[in-house]
Amino acid sequence: MTNSSSKDLTTSNFLRTIIEKNIKVGLYAQKKWAGTPGDKSHHDKGKIDKAKIRTRFPPEPNGYLHIGHAKSIFLNFRLAQDYKGACHLRFDDTNPEKENKEYVESIIDNVKWLGFNWSNNLYFASSYFEFMFNAAISLIKSGHAYVDQQSSDEIRENRGTLTSPGQDSPWREYDIDHHLKLFSEMKDGKHKDESMVLRAKIDMSSPNINLRDPAIYRIKHAKHHKTGSQWCIYPMYTFAHPIEDALEGITHSICTLEFEDQRPFYDWVLEKLFDNKLLNQPLPKQYEFARLNLTYVVLSKRRLIELVEKKYVDGWDDPRMPTLVGAKRRGYTPEGFKLFTERIGVSKADSWIDYSTLEDCMREVLNSSTHRRIAVLNPIKLIIKNLPDDFEEDCFAPNHPQKPELGKRTIKLTNELWIEKADFMEDPEKKYFRLFPGNQVRLRYGYVITCIGCEKDKNGNIVKVLCDYVPNTKSGTPGSESIKVKGNIHWVSTKYAINAEAFLYDRLFLSEQPGSKSDNYLDDINPNSVEISKIKLEENLINIKPGEQYQFERHGYFICDQKSTKTQIKINRSVTLRDTWK
Repeated sequence: MTNSSSKDLTTSNFLRTIIEKNIKVGLYAQKKWAGTPGDKSHHDKGKIDKAKIRTRFPPEPNGYLHIGHAKSIFLNFRLAQDYKGACHLRFDDTNPEKENKEYVESIIDNVKWLGFNWSNNLYFASSYFEFMFNAAISLIKSGHAYVDQQSSDEIRENRGTLTSPGQDSPWREYDIDHHLKLFSEMKDGKHKDESMVLRAKIDMSSPNINLRDPAIYRIKHAKHHKTGSQWCIYPMYTFAHPIEDALEGITHSICTLEFEDQRPFYDWVLEKLFDNKLLNQPLPKQYEFARLNLTYVVLSKRRLIELVEKKYVDGWDDPRMPTLVGAKRRGYTPEGFKLFTERIGVSKADSWIDYSTLEDCMREVLNSSTHRRIAVLNPIKLIIKNLPDDFEEDCFAPNHPQKPELGKRTIKLTNELWIEKADFMEDPEKKYFRLFPGNQVRLRYGYVITCIGCEKDKNGNIVKVLCDYVPNTKSGTPGSESIKVKGNIHWVSTKYAINAEAFLYDRLFLSEQPGSKSDNYLDDINPNSVEISKIKLEENLINIKPGEQYQFERHGYFICDQKSTKTQIKINRSVTLRDTWK
């Protein structure tokens, strides 16, 4: 694998070349579509498909979508958009033990959140179980499938290796009626789980181990989230996948590279069912691309489950999780993901994308879209000694410095303010330009002030910074630049400040490739992946609502958490103003 940075990423997409060639030669120009999925007889009654291509995003509803899925979603839906096609949302729900309605609903919400619409093309693999069963029967009748009563261990042992051929099952050459009878009994629930499987009859000596009579149906006495207890046999994914594509009229079945070795079986299934007059030409074609490998992240479903169940994170929507529900809660945006997928491109070569590339994309989008506000994350009091206690004056700050059309907002200046603790040093280091005794800085949008000292508690901790303001230096007024200062600090009035709690998120892992050194990815957990602090917000955020996003000046981009209330405001940092990761 190779490392890629944001500077050398390409935006290539080899799939576009394939699609454009297919369209140019009219490969799918005469393909029929009856308006709904179906077999040959169904689509023969339809009209020429108005969609020039059909793609699909086919998640299994056994977990929450993550950032890697976002790449596939954008790829499939945007190809369909760009080439006047259609993209289907399909749930590959062929494994009843791990799938449920909660995941279905979450996936639908995620795809919608990313900005895509599938019109009427929402489908479930389970809707095709009857056809798949009949397709399996047709393969038995044509001599291309058989029921194997070997144990799973025996099947595995007789499969052979990459360097040695497999051995035929002793059940392989039994007559067709025998296999039809057993398969019918499997369907009727007369046999136990794992007592037998239906296998494709191909070639046990094939150099491609995936063609050595792969299983296509297994027994599972399990309740399905849609079909209930109607079925006790379920198709294997590798058998169901090409059938689903064909019934839905998919032209370009786009998968990640781990399915490349399965492509010959994908083609075999379709060709045999075409020969059996169950499917129409042109048949779908499978194409593979490199999945997303993102540094400082784990995308393995097993590992994500472990992080949640062992409480390394606070659930699937924890903003440190790479799930889309977590990303949304953190304040990542669909537009940011769109830019990210465009920037990294699509290829067949595995590479590692640095997490900073994703963060840069989010910054770029948020910088353009978010209004500015002031927040003090680590507050300490500043007292302006030469202003009376009842002093108040309006200061004016732009809502967005690059967008004057968005206007200005009013913030109240009083004699007592909250400033950042880091903006004062009693004994300053070199090139420190903020507050220290005798130094002058500008209160952002306000006056120049002169530091005259500080107050400490009995333990010697600084609790107040003392200053005087300089008259006739208010920002935006005549003469305001008469005094030149190097420091400019932000503030909020103690009288009008809004109390909130900030969650400052960082990367969940310290290693670029978690687990690469110790073989245990949990060893690379970042113990400081979140910092929680009591903060002060400017008065204009008094009615902030969950989901609202702002740039907090000097600090980064933030979102009001979905669990925030009017009396308990929670703010999540989405991303810092610049890359600070070391």
